[in-house]
Amino acid sequence: MSAHNDNTRVVTPAADAAISEVLEKKELRSWKAAIALAVFSVVSILLFVVFPREGKTGFRWSNPDDMISLPTWETDAAVTGRVVTVLLIVLTALVIWATLKTGTLIPRTRRIIVTASVVVFAVAFMVAFLAWAMVGNNVPVTGLLLGTVSLSVPLIFGAMGGVISERVGVVNVAIEGQLLAGAFCSAMVASLTGSPWVGLVAAMVAGVLVSFVLAAFAIKYLVDQVIVGVVLNVLVTGLTSFLYSSVLTKDAATLNTAPRLAPVAIPGLSEIPVIGPVLFNQSALVYVMYVVVALVFLGLFKTRWGLRLRAVGEHPKAADTVGINVARTRFWNVSLAGAIAGLGGAYFTLVSVGSFQKEMVAGAGFIALAAVIFGRWDPIRATLAALLFGFASNLQNVLAAVGSPVPSEFMLMLPYVVTILAVAGLVGQSVGPAASGKPYIKG
Repeated sequence: MSAHNDNTRVVTPAADAAISEVLEKKELRSWKAAIALAVFSVVSILLFVVFPREGKTGFRWSNPDDMISLPTWETDAAVTGRVVTVLLIVLTALVIWATLKTGTLIPRTRRIIVTASVVVFAVAFMVAFLAWAMVGNNVPVTGLLLGTVSLSVPLIFGAMGGVISERVGVVNVAIEGQLLAGAFCSAMVASLTGSPWVGLVAAMVAGVLVSFVLAAFAIKYLVDQVIVGVVLNVLVTGLTSFLYSSVLTKDAATLNTAPRLAPVAIPGLSEIPVIGPVLFNQSALVYVMYVVVALVFLGLFKTRWGLRLRAVGEHPKAADTVGINVARTRFWNVSLAGAIAGLGGAYFTLVSVGSFQKEMVAGAGFIALAAVIFGRWDPIRATLAALLFGFASNLQNVLAAVGSPVPSEFMLMLPYVVTILAVAGLVGQSVGPAASGKPYIKG
């Protein structure tokens, strides 16, 4: 490897292997999952054992017009609660054991055990909670899940952009602005061209432009990244609100009536009960989201690109030593993150609404950033965290509709409370990339 200057240095396979070895050694013992599961196990005991509700709850798995109809499953709420409580205690014990074995268990095996236990725990707890909260009513399972996916799509796009940006060492508080810029540009360009596909491209370009500003100030001029992100959010909000009032509203038929991406049913798969309508009868942008999540996960952990990206976010000086251009790597990956977040903004205008409205993102960028932290900077976990927010938002509507004794506002508040506790470190450490938010000065 030659190290005369940045233009001639070449990263060798041996250097990549050394970087990989260093990154794999970052395995911390975190009690975050174990404590969280223990707390929810106590909640389960109180709700389902100490204060059970007697009666039957139905889980409706099919709609009347579905090709394949499944019978409504009725369950005794009290019995279901007790059985689930036992399962939750067992899963909590398993996670505690896996946490104690950190250092002896293979890291990948430990992560699989913990992640699988948390997912099963969450599903089981929610089944018991729905049975408890909706006694005497039917739970529209398909509608509940469909609403969850719809509300989560922009959050997932934003979270994927946040994961890439923070993994490379730049705190991306500007996700809100990237989503809003994507929503505005996609609505206007799609309205002018009559093509939602051109609108999607415009959304990506808008997200990249916002990211360019973030990258330039944070990487080149070493300005505090959080401050730049906040300023960009305010700037984009003000700019889009001004243009909406002064331009779009004066000729809404031409500039703000975007053609929407209609749902596309995948033959065969869309007929599968429950998951078919939820996952395989969606707009093209949702299918793009599936691909983006898979590519980000595989790219980060299975490719040379991801290896170098993570090296820059963890050990920029070491990465520079072996020939990786830190500034260039950060700049282009922050731009890529902006393009992905821009697609999330396009979902608001090209799928959900069909037009742009003032501040229509409504804090989704900050929720996406919370999902990144809650998901510990992992694409899959961040996606699950985003789905949690979407599920809670949709569930509060369902609870309000059936007159559940649980205040719907409580369910809407719960994910935010859990995230605040996680970010504050009250349920264990959330340790991000070591160099995230820290400018790198060469030399």
